[in-house]
Amino acid sequence: MLSVLVALVALIPLFFVLGYVVSSGWDQTVALIWRPRVGELLSHTGVLVAGCVALSAVLGTGTAWLVERTTLPGRRVWNVLLVAPLAVPAFVNSFGWVSLTARVEGYAGALMIVSLSYYPLVYLPVSAMLRGLDPALEETAAALGYGPWRTFGRVVLPQLRPALLGGSLIVALHILAEFGALQMLRFPTLTTAIYDQYRSSFNGPAANMLAGVLLLSCLLLLTLELRLRGHHHYSRLGGGSARTIPRRRLGRAAVPSLVAVGALTTLALGVPLGSLLFWLVTGSSTAFPVGDLVATAATSLGLGLGGAILTMALAFPIAWLCVRRRGRLTILLERSTYFGNAVPGIVVALALVTVAIRFAQPVYQTSVLLVFAYAIMFLPRAMVSVRAALDQAPPVLDDVAHALGCGPLETLRRVTLPLIAPGLGAGAALVFLAVVTELTATLLLAPIGTRTLATQFWSNTSSIAYGAAAPYAALMVILSAPVTLLLTTDRWRSMSA
Repeated sequence: MLSVLVALVALIPLFFVLGYVVSSGWDQTVALIWRPRVGELLSHTGVLVAGCVALSAVLGTGTAWLVERTTLPGRRVWNVLLVAPLAVPAFVNSFGWVSLTARVEGYAGALMIVSLSYYPLVYLPVSAMLRGLDPALEETAAALGYGPWRTFGRVVLPQLRPALLGGSLIVALHILAEFGALQMLRFPTLTTAIYDQYRSSFNGPAANMLAGVLLLSCLLLLTLELRLRGHHHYSRLGGGSARTIPRRRLGRAAVPSLVAVGALTTLALGVPLGSLLFWLVTGSSTAFPVGDLVATAATSLGLGLGGAILTMALAFPIAWLCVRRRGRLTILLERSTYFGNAVPGIVVALALVTVAIRFAQPVYQTSVLLVFAYAIMFLPRAMVSVRAALDQAPPVLDDVAHALGCGPLETLRRVTLPLIAPGLGAGAALVFLAVVTELTATLLLAPIGTRTLATQFWSNTSSIAYGAAAPYAALMVILSAPVTLLLTTDRWRSMSA
């Protein structure tokens, strides 16, 4: 019952858009959707999603393999640096590039910058799964005469399927709903068009039809990911073989590998952080209003913690059902949680405003409604992390605990939670990072007088006050950095293995 309620909450944006479609009638719906401009926006969105997912998958998987399975010098440092882009919001990354050169505007720049912002969402689950794989599988493949590339393609890559597909799905959904970065890069997509429609004329029907197209795109992505995932099981008992698989020596490839990883981290971190430093030092509008900075940082921190706690609480029951009681209904419940991440924050916000005004007026214009918006938008981040953890926690251990007289709650506390603790922590950290840097929903739903680092940054960049925006962006990065670092510590790495 709880899972059904969570699914219904997650589907509020879908019901909101469908309500508009039904009320508009078939003729108006066709007239608003069947337009050359919609086709152009859909094409832009599609090629960007396809390009960024492919590039993020290659970057995330390739760097994860280098760090986890080779003798790459400085692996611990590279692990931290490769995850660190999560601490830099995509719109701050775009700001860093655009404020230095206009050449990054358009598709090529959007493909590069958005991929640099989101590839860690693939790197993290893939590297965690590489640490958790049984080394005996690769040893057996080597004994059968498989070479390194064949072993990776035939043995390792299929085992990485849940992490790779889950991370890629999250990247795709984020790109579908990305607004700030693409608006700065002047690359029009369905999401930027929806925002422009609402901002220019509050054109609800046209904007909601575009949101409907986004939801259909989300449904297509969910179906594709489900088909590719298949029905395989990846859990195992124990820690696998006692032998540790030797890291592959890079030899002559060591220098090119270091250059490649160094170039990636420079583009993903060096440019945006260097740009922020430049504007902090040289910006004519640069100022450091300490009181406002502290207040907005405290607000962002509080909303981030609240959003992370609520999102994980909503994600756990559905993820548990999907792994432990897999069936058509549980799959449907899980898929329903992804729709909120596929529509722009402005659509989620308007949907919740409508619901609050009609059915729950006491929560209108409160932080409670804003935190619920975060939970709806970022449930997929939590779902992927929790599900990946549960996939590797063998159900037979629950059966053993029950046979020894442990009840469901005791089994959960003593057996399941310790096994999936890294997944829960990683999911909470990812949600926290997303909430601290969320922009569009916060602009609409934040109570009067409530300002966050993201909204203050956007307000200043909109007036081209780059120097004034830089301190808020820098503080966002500083606030996100410890949480990002937590995902790379030895304690979390060993617990994930």
